[in-house]
This record gives sequence, structure tokens and C-alpha cells, in this order.
Amino acid sequence: MEDYPRTAADFEARFRSEQACREYLFQIRWPEGFRCPRCGSAKAWPLRSVLRQCAGCGRQVSLTAGTIFQDTHTPLTVWFQAMWWVTAQKNGVSALGLQRVLGLGSYQTAWAWLHKLRRAMVRPGRERLAGTVEVDETFLGGLEEGVRGRGTEKKALIVVAAQEEGRCRTHPPAANSRCLGRESYSLHRGFGGTGKRDPHRRLAWIRALEKKGYGHAITYLRGREESPSELMPRVHLVVSLLKRWLIGTHQGAVSHKHLDYYLDEFTFRFNRRRSRSRGKLFFRLVQQAVAVEPTTYASVVRNTEAKLQPVGVT
Repeated sequence: MEDYPRTAADFEARFRSEQACREYLFQIRWPEGFRCPRCGSAKAWPLRSVLRQCAGCGRQVSLTAGTIFQDTHTPLTVWFQAMWWVTAQKNGVSALGLQRVLGLGSYQTAWAWLHKLRRAMVRPGRERLAGTVEVDETFLGGLEEGVRGRGTEKKALIVVAAQEEGRCRTHPPAANSRCLGRESYSLHRGFGGTGKRDPHRRLAWIRALEKKGYGHAITYLRGREESPSELMPRVHLVVSLLKRWLIGTHQGAVSHKHLDYYLDEFTFRFNRRRSRSRGKLFFRLVQQAVAVEPTTYASVVRNTEAKLQPVGVT
């Protein structure tokens, strides 16, 4: 049963205490009751506020271990406020906005929290796109003087797949070494069905689709009266909304290093844009926050260059 606050007033009344947040998190993590990860026993005794000791093997299990809340020293009430604020805002929030709303001590804390939440916006084992899927690629970035086509160094190339029923996937090409092994960024594992594509863009990810046996129909642009947005309306709508979102919420200041996680957030929002309740998005985010591996601040910023080239948006 999906259990979530319907309004902001409902949220405030329900999650005003740490105990209430812990009980909700317990319900989300173990909807059918506690199960020991070692022996599978359903019996456990509470030790401290977030600890259970298994009656079968004696293992101590933390409510927040193995989730994005692992090792946090911040009360869950503040984390819940952050998740509500992030999902309640239709176009998302910036790190500066989150810092101001929650009164966090530093911009870096708000920035790291948002990146942890973005990692929870990809549901493990999510369904592939199906049916007829439009596939194309686009560059994110401003104009570069004297540079045309693929000769760019500042722009970021991304792949966009849009399903007839309205869902999408957005990510850098699967050849990106940062994305290898992540199902959400492996295009041939990301969707099934018939893809429409520009015939002049025979890239590795297209060949990978063909090798996997997926059918595809070619959309010819040359000699057609229709514009590209008319021939492939769904994928062009996604690209248009993505660029508008990057400008409006993040002022286009998104680095190449972290772009894929911003795309995760956009996809999470786009695929749930028809939801009648912001509370349901909050519910989904909490569900996924306990299902993904924990992420430390150091791992988020590891290998980040001293000066990152931001992805401007035309």
C-alpha cells in the first residue's frame, strides 16, 4: 500500500519528530516486517533508536545502514524536509536554494545532499522503455567560435530516448567510462522496441542496438518538408524541456563531471510529471533512498578537477 503525505500541511504534521521519520523509514525499508540480512530471521529486538538485534544470529542491523542516510549526523527530520522540498518543487531546486530553505551551514553540504538524492532517483531494476521509441542525440552547451559539429570540446553530447507513452531516458553515450556498468546508462539495456533515428548519426550506441537485435526505422530529414521537431516530436520535446530546466533551475552551470546525475534528476521528474500528488514523488524518492548504495561526500567530489568547464545551454 502506498502511504505518503498528500499536502504540505500533512507532511508537517506527520514528520515533525525523529521517531515518526524512523517509523516511516522502517515501513518503507521492510514493508513486510523486519528481515535479518544475514539469516533471514523476522524476530529482532530494538537496541537504540536506529538499531535492531536479530534474535536468530545476533547481528545488529541499523535502520540507515546501506542507504543514502548511512553515517549521517543530521536528524532524519531535516533529511525528510530536504526530500519533500526537492520533490514538491515542480522544477527542482538548486543547492543554494536548498541551503537557504533548510538553514544548512554551508553550500557544500546542500550540494552534496542534492547529489546523494540524485543518485536515488534511478530505481534499481527499473523497466525498459517499450514500444516505439524515438532516439536522437543532442549537444548541451553554448556557441563556440570557429567550431562546428562534433569538433566541440566544451559541449556535452547526450543521448535521448523518448517513448510514445511519455517516459524517457537521458544520458551521455554508453561509451563514457564513468557510465559503464550502470544499467541506466547502457542504452541497449535501457529500452526495447523500435527506435527512430537520424541516419547520419551512426555511432557506437546505434550499432550496439543493432547487434542486440532491436528493430529500428530510419527517419530521413533531408528532402522532407517537416522540421526535425515534427518528425521526431517526443525526443525534441524532451530536449527542449531539458535545456529549459538546466537554464531555469541551474542557470546552465552544470559541469561535465556531474552532468549524468543532473540528467537522472530530469528523467525522474519528467517521467512523473503527470503525478497528481507531490507526496507520491516524495514516497518514491524515500523508497529509492533506502534501495541504493550509500554515497560519501568524498566519492561525489573524487577526481574533480580544480576548474570544471560548465555546460552552458544555448
